[in-house]
Amino acid sequence: MDLSPAPLFEDVAGGPPGGAAHWLRTGDGIRIRVGHWRPEGTAQGTVFLFPGRTEYVEKYGDAAREFTRRGLAMLAVDWRGQGLADRLLDDRRLGHVVSFPDYQRDVAAVVDLAAAQNLPRPWYVIGHSMGGAIGLRAVMEGLPVAACAFTGPMWGIFFTPVMKPLSWVTSNLAPVLGMGHKNPATTSPEPYVFVQEFEGNSLTRDPAMYRMMQDQLAAYPELSLGAPTNIWLREALNECRLLAARAAPALPCLTYLGSHEQIVDRKAIRRRMADWPGGELIEIPGGEHEVLMEAPAVRGPVYDRLAAHFRAAG
Repeated sequence: MDLSPAPLFEDVAGGPPGGAAHWLRTGDGIRIRVGHWRPEGTAQGTVFLFPGRTEYVEKYGDAAREFTRRGLAMLAVDWRGQGLADRLLDDRRLGHVVSFPDYQRDVAAVVDLAAAQNLPRPWYVIGHSMGGAIGLRAVMEGLPVAACAFTGPMWGIFFTPVMKPLSWVTSNLAPVLGMGHKNPATTSPEPYVFVQEFEGNSLTRDPAMYRMMQDQLAAYPELSLGAPTNIWLREALNECRLLAARAAPALPCLTYLGSHEQIVDRKAIRRRMADWPGGELIEIPGGEHEVLMEAPAVRGPVYDRLAAHFRAAG
């Protein structure tokens, strides 16, 4: 496979030394980007970190530092339509996908890269938010990992009781009316961390982490992404419904959920984990959506537990 070098903005990523990034072509011709880091000495495996919607490789430089400290290599991916990967619309501010299973083509390219780069085995996966939906389908369909973990996974999207049925109607009606490539009326095409002050945000309780997100996008605006399109929303809702109907795989699973989660559906996460044989759900008191980006006193033990979970499975 062609593994052309890609930019890695190490000045804002804050990852460990020696990181690298590559461009990949998916089976349907979309160019995506993968960044990866290795620990010093012998690695005990590699964590595939599947980011959420709007996210990008550099946002997980801190996670790479945490995992490499614990003897694990790590990679992160810019999914199609975000980060430095090919954007799918002329308006690059909007997140879009034609069909949610298209993300599995990105997963296949990531696996190929991990093999081509001889990233240390066993392999593990963490799916955050939208990456939790992508990762769940991937492990259901045989992703070659020894264990999986999820943080705030998008196994359902949080809506108020009034907005839930309305979201189904509008996301299906908008494409019929020629509005499929527009964002839902209540959303903004600008990045969340620019339109929402730290106070009242639904991502993290750590001001330093929130400022890091703002600083990264200020330094490299090309990484920015705002609201999803109506088609993305339709496809995401359909994917959550389809995944909910499938049984969990026979794979060790650890999932984290912030008690103040306001972006994904907490009930859907609890239902899934209650039915996951041998799975464990840990709820973080006071935690928001970004469990891996809470204050050091919170995220440090999370990384310890994740590393122990992976080592036990490997």
